[in-house]
Amino acid sequence: MKPSERRKARRLAVQAIYSWQLSGNNIADVEHEFLTEQTLDGVDVAYFRELFSGVATKKTQLDELIIPHLERPIDEVSPVEKAIVRLATYELTFRKDVPYKVAINEAIELAKAFGADESHKFVNGLLDKLVARK
Repeated sequence: MKPSERRKARRLAVQAIYSWQLSGNNIADVEHEFLTEQTLDGVDVAYFRELFSGVATKKTQLDELIIPHLERPIDEVSPVEKAIVRLATYELTFRKDVPYKVAINEAIELAKAFGADESHKFVNGLLDKLVARK
């Protein structure tokens, strides 16, 4: 497995998490939609599945880790930033094989790709606080 395959899996997972957050659709339905309607060339599909289902099923637990580091209610965090931070928090918490610097850097890159102009700064600051408490 190449790092680029995981990067593509993260990118797809953030999109699926975002879709799931906004639609409220069943996790299995969202996953199926992404696996059948997206190009999966070079994607670590197993990692995508783990990230997406892990974030979706552990949302409450992840939010409990995130909320103490927010300066506003979680409902006021943009859906894109929320998806990215939840994914990174999942990796930091449940994927000990992923170095924390990699998880944070990948989240910053996702924020630059999908978020507003300053999203990457918000994501970086929040994840730095989260890692410092571990």
